[in-house]
Amino acid sequence: MIIVDEALRRREQQGRPVRVAMVGAGFMAKGIANQIRNSVPGMELVAIANRHPQRALTAYCEAGVEPREVSSVDQLEANIAAGIASFTDDPFVLTASPSIDCIIEVTGTIHHAAAVVLDAIEHRKHVVLMNAELDGTVGPVLKRRADDAGVIVSGCDGDQPGVQLNLYRFVRSIGLTPLVCGNVKGLQDPYRNPTTQQGFAERWGQNVNMVTSFADGTKISFEQAIVANATGMCVARRGMYGWDHAGHVDELVERFDVDELRALGGIVDYVVGARPGPGVFVLGTHDDPRQRHYLELYKLGTGPLYSFYTPYHLCHFEVPLSVARVVLFGDAVLQPDHGLRVDVVATAKTDLAAGTVLDGLGGYHTYGVAENAGASLGGRLLPIGLAEGCRLVRDVARDQVLTYADVEVPAGRLGDALRAELVASR
Repeated sequence: MIIVDEALRRREQQGRPVRVAMVGAGFMAKGIANQIRNSVPGMELVAIANRHPQRALTAYCEAGVEPREVSSVDQLEANIAAGIASFTDDPFVLTASPSIDCIIEVTGTIHHAAAVVLDAIEHRKHVVLMNAELDGTVGPVLKRRADDAGVIVSGCDGDQPGVQLNLYRFVRSIGLTPLVCGNVKGLQDPYRNPTTQQGFAERWGQNVNMVTSFADGTKISFEQAIVANATGMCVARRGMYGWDHAGHVDELVERFDVDELRALGGIVDYVVGARPGPGVFVLGTHDDPRQRHYLELYKLGTGPLYSFYTPYHLCHFEVPLSVARVVLFGDAVLQPDHGLRVDVVATAKTDLAAGTVLDGLGGYHTYGVAENAGASLGGRLLPIGLAEGCRLVRDVARDQVLTYADVEVPAGRLGDALRAELVASR
């Protein structure tokens, strides 16, 4: 931040703002639009695409901007030259624009988002993802395509995975070895569904399926999976430990077995109810007894594990900083540098009968569970990111992990093709 804020101010003074477009106009996207427009000098949100263009218009209007609708690259380019914001129902108008530096993808979809990201890469554009679901399903393939094109596809600051990676990098930079990257949750109930979460979603103006995915554990499974893929860590067991912990995160240094952590090469995990929430934590160790002496002096305890934490995650407030890091410094916040280390597999939320066509993330049928990629691929477990639309060919009991043998997969989906590419490349 110390570097990024001044770099953006220089771009503002030079009259060379970073030009950003956004795909998606939901709850978080509205916050991002407001943030860029009113709080980030040196950056312009020049266009928003959404399949329902009225929502893109609303996102701009709530930020105090009056945009014009466009349907072609030429119209968009004319608006950018004139300093006029644009909205459209066609994201590929944005990805094809030569004036845009970076695309923010914030739809939470898989197949649609993958098509947008691939087209952005084809047009040599950076992409910042606020879409852990896409990253956790086919992220390594998107990274390989981006690397080949000389651009960056990155996760974002603000959301918990990015906050963990920032903390992980800090801990590693001061000489410790991170052994746990952790997330703090307030609720975990795999049987929550859109009916149980309707009231909360309405109160906050959020999508009920997204809210359900928070409550049923799917979201945190994706979040910790992409942290594992970025750091090379794994899960200690299917579903992670996920302990209830009413105390402070500092107390977790006594809860984990350091020898197990070392043997596993570090793990991702989460706790429910810990303070301070809803933050993140990293537990690390140091091999130098002289440095351990200093760490004890600085009130971090006697080891062998030391606790570092960030007590909050500010989601949309920090996403523009991710754009600046990527565009101005070539610094990815979070990428699957270690390929697919942890997968998120579909698990039955209730007894399901043969013939059921599975609904989407945060629905009534499945919840996501983090599993090490070796076990997932070896067992042909069904990634929850690809479960929607699959038809069960046999009965499945509640809490059973689904496999490809349990379903018929719809033909012709981009996500499935990318997943096949991912598996073939391992």
